[in-house]
Amino acid sequence: MTKSVSPQEALIYVMVTMSAADRTMTDNELLRIGGIVQNLPAFRAFDTERLVAVAEDCGALLNEDDSLDKVLDLVAETLPPKFYDTAYALAVDVAAADLDVEQEELRLLQLLRDRFDLDPLVCAAIERGARARFRTL
Repeated sequence: MTKSVSPQEALIYVMVTMSAADRTMTDNELLRIGGIVQNLPAFRAFDTERLVAVAEDCGALLNEDDSLDKVLDLVAETLPPKFYDTAYALAVDVAAADLDVEQEELRLLQLLRDRFDLDPLVCAAIERGARARFRTL
């Protein structure tokens, strides 16, 4: 693969891919991505002014043939394995942001679990935490 991204960009690619999984990038999902990039320690070294450009680069990659495999390969090649669960947690948060997780989003989460060989108990804990954070009264 010739494309190269930073680890922070790889995490953004995961979030953008999750947002686009159901073919609808909602305002809540986009706001969530922006909030994550502005607030999480993993993005301290990332220039937030570049967020839109990185998201657009991901969108362009998603329009290519075999786009999902390309994005997942790029992310897996870029991220250190200790950040695989972080990528999964960010994907879960974006999926949960609009309070309605679609089948396509669930499928992408399964692909991420498989690609990153994540422990099912870790995934369950991440998902449970998201349910608690995004619950409405």
